[in-house]
Amino acid sequence: MTRRIWRNVDWPLLGAVLALMAIGLAAIHSATLDPTGATPFWEDFVVRQAVYGAVGLILMAVVSAIDYRFYRGASRFIYVFGLGLLGLIFVFGQIRGGAQSWFDLYLFPLQPSELIKIVLILILAKYLSDHAETIHQPTHLLVSLVLTAIPVGMVYLQPDLGTAMIMVGIWAGMAWASGIPIWQFGLIGAAGLVAAPAVWFRLEEYMQGRILAFLNPQSDPSGESYNVIQALISIGSGGVWGKGLGQGTQSQLHFLRVRHTDFIFSVFAEELGFVGSILLFALFVFLLWRILRAASIARDGFGRLIACGVAMMIFVQCFVNLGVNLSVLPATGLPLPLVSYGGSSLITTLIGIGLVQSVVMRHRKMEFE
Repeated sequence: MTRRIWRNVDWPLLGAVLALMAIGLAAIHSATLDPTGATPFWEDFVVRQAVYGAVGLILMAVVSAIDYRFYRGASRFIYVFGLGLLGLIFVFGQIRGGAQSWFDLYLFPLQPSELIKIVLILILAKYLSDHAETIHQPTHLLVSLVLTAIPVGMVYLQPDLGTAMIMVGIWAGMAWASGIPIWQFGLIGAAGLVAAPAVWFRLEEYMQGRILAFLNPQSDPSGESYNVIQALISIGSGGVWGKGLGQGTQSQLHFLRVRHTDFIFSVFAEELGFVGSILLFALFVFLLWRILRAASIARDGFGRLIACGVAMMIFVQCFVNLGVNLSVLPATGLPLPLVSYGGSSLITTLIGIGLVQSVVMRHRKMEFE
């Protein structure tokens, strides 16, 4: 029976994941080149990302080996545990980049706000699938919104608006996929518009600055708008074929900041050009298609919603990251899934892929059932 399960692995999905991870390692290497060669081995970003990737792949295999229906029964415990981790951040968390979002585990810094995305997918998949027959009732939209609002509020207070936005996107995608009527989303959207002025004045000053810089990039070209302008220069200078890996002027001369994380796409576009960028887009589209295929063949609503949630998590994060790099969205500090440097983000995405694989591997009726 075990061998039969592993024969059902979605190998094209795994191939797309490995290809994106390989592209990420190449881009990180280019973005962090040290001409002096003096960087210690463990401090090399490529080495660390490779280790994070290996850990993530092991966890992906473990998660996929476990029947996804097990997570249904454990989802409430996982949800409470995840909220507990977010609560401990306010006591023991370290501040990085202006946000108190990290636990310092010495060899591996942990960002619970990344893992909480998987927790949210599991608890929403359970609740929405449990109430599939009465999903049209407005109560279910409100309860799912409350389940989401608690961790979203805790993440926002760190403050981490970007990750909070991803979680809201996950909720919206899963709620829609569960069959909640569109008119109910319309009411939520209208309430959001009414509350927008109050929300604006509650935003952190740096968040307001990023939005204002997006609306008028030339208002602060050496401050909030600096990196967005440099990113556009990087992308535009890549041309059709790019300047070659490791040959980008904006990245190699360090005009572009945070180039190995939030703005790694700009490095990639400058060095591999329009053709390389299209190939990267195609890989992400293929990845999302395979995940949505898993949703379409899932044996039950819980598995289908898990796959939809993972697809939404990756899609929204890609959309926001690429939108920031192309200056069509305000800067948010979100990495590009599987490509940008970052252990917590990479491992979280691979755990999500493991959940999808678990759904795919069990979409056929088991012999003992």
